[in-house]
Amino acid sequence: MLLMAEDGSTRANWPHYGGTYQFWRYSALEQINRSNVKKLVPVWAFQTGVVDGGLQATPIVVDGVMYLSSSWNRVFAINAETGRELWHYYYQNPRQIGIIYSPWNRGVAVGEGRVFMGTLDNYVVALDQKTGRELWKVNVEDLQQCGCNITGAPLVVKNKVMVGVTGGDSAHRGYITAFDVVTGRMAWRFYTIPGPGEKGHETWEGESWKYGGGASWMTGSYDRELNLVYWGIGNPAADFYGESRRGANLYTDSVVALEPETGELKWYFQQIPHDVWDWDSAYESVLLDLPVKGKMRKLLLNTNKGGYTFVVDRTNGEFISAWPVAEAINWIKGVDEKGELIERYEPQIGKPTFICPSVGGGRQWNQGAYSPQTGWYYTTGIEWCQEVTAQKEEPKEGLNFFGGVLQLKPPPTGRAYGHLDAYHPVTGQKFWTYSSKYPLLASVLATAGDLIFTGDAEGDFFALDAQSGTKLWSFQTGSGHRGSSISYAVKGRQYIATPSGWGSAVAGLMPQIWPETEEFRSGSTLFVFALPEEGP
Repeated sequence: MLLMAEDGSTRANWPHYGGTYQFWRYSALEQINRSNVKKLVPVWAFQTGVVDGGLQATPIVVDGVMYLSSSWNRVFAINAETGRELWHYYYQNPRQIGIIYSPWNRGVAVGEGRVFMGTLDNYVVALDQKTGRELWKVNVEDLQQCGCNITGAPLVVKNKVMVGVTGGDSAHRGYITAFDVVTGRMAWRFYTIPGPGEKGHETWEGESWKYGGGASWMTGSYDRELNLVYWGIGNPAADFYGESRRGANLYTDSVVALEPETGELKWYFQQIPHDVWDWDSAYESVLLDLPVKGKMRKLLLNTNKGGYTFVVDRTNGEFISAWPVAEAINWIKGVDEKGELIERYEPQIGKPTFICPSVGGGRQWNQGAYSPQTGWYYTTGIEWCQEVTAQKEEPKEGLNFFGGVLQLKPPPTGRAYGHLDAYHPVTGQKFWTYSSKYPLLASVLATAGDLIFTGDAEGDFFALDAQSGTKLWSFQTGSGHRGSSISYAVKGRQYIATPSGWGSAVAGLMPQIWPETEEFRSGSTLFVFALPEEGP
């Protein structure tokens, strides 16, 4: 076991979207382990009553109370031991909610006696943690102007609540915004695309910066010691046509480090300069302290949609390593020792180009997990490709801005599939692979019981041996998994909770390769499992 400067494990509570600020998605609870996981049984289930969009959230548990969001901006407070509803909040969305592909919500944040949620019409809402009463609601930006919304979980750091925004595929300029947790007053805004006079503005040609995308649609991490917030930034727009935005296009496809009090940029690392493939770097940033060439380093691990994991020094953004999580990758040959891309293969204008992976990603947004017990990082990969035709497109503020069309295709091997793998987090050495007929689109949970939990598209929620990848247990929930399982404890009893509810299959892309997924059942139910209680 490797000792870490700052522990990223959860215990009785699951207080943050990534478990802790470090985003390990690792529970130190070990009551449920490899020797007894076969005895795991469902102890309660909670139905949200929402059928559209599925259930993609990460439940938050604080002191025996679970806070769960669902599609269409509903929030529930639930007794985490019994499943009894304590209160619910239904946000009233307007009929016009901008450019969205489904009404999902991926989670809330809890802090300072409040529950925070971003909305489909681009507001942030603060609720009383005990009653669910709305305390304040603030508009982030005019919906019709930006064509965006908030689907990711907010991040609470000190007295600020921070939210990202969607809109990477629309003619829009992305940002991260911080609000005062008590009053809702805006504290600062960091634009992911620098304007005139700002460093990095020269990386955008002409007026392209005004409509350049750069969505910040997932949730950031935080290092208390360094007092830095880390946030992954999405692709530039138009997605596939880059002729009108020549340059590196900062800070798209980057991880940025911000000072939480002011939003000041401290450093950045751009993984993909001038992205013309729609390879977001907006996924989670995992904070690890590990040896590199015999010296302990403060590291940040971020996997992008292009199927590559980048590891940098989180004190200054210095490149450490990069390694793939998918096999079907042809958009580059690799990444060199300086972190630069080798032999880019770009979509051609007006001509179909075969690109791997597909726009759905070599990995989707659902998070991986790090176990300090094994020292390994567990994450999924997807083997699928596409035929892309780039085409010139003029931006129309707040509207779709793709700059091309695409059709999904199987990889050169002829079989599209998904997998979950165990890797060394710095070198990318692979230790085992668990293969799946369909992409695994649920987040990964690691526990001190040497277990890995996740769910699949067909409704199976299952546990793997963290050391070998052997399947040890499974349970059929009746609907596919796209949310994030967690572990927590109440009165000394360990629980495993998982959202179940398929919803839209990667914005409708999956049926192009797997037609049968069109028939997959949705539903929206949270299942909670535990070991049977011993009798008297």
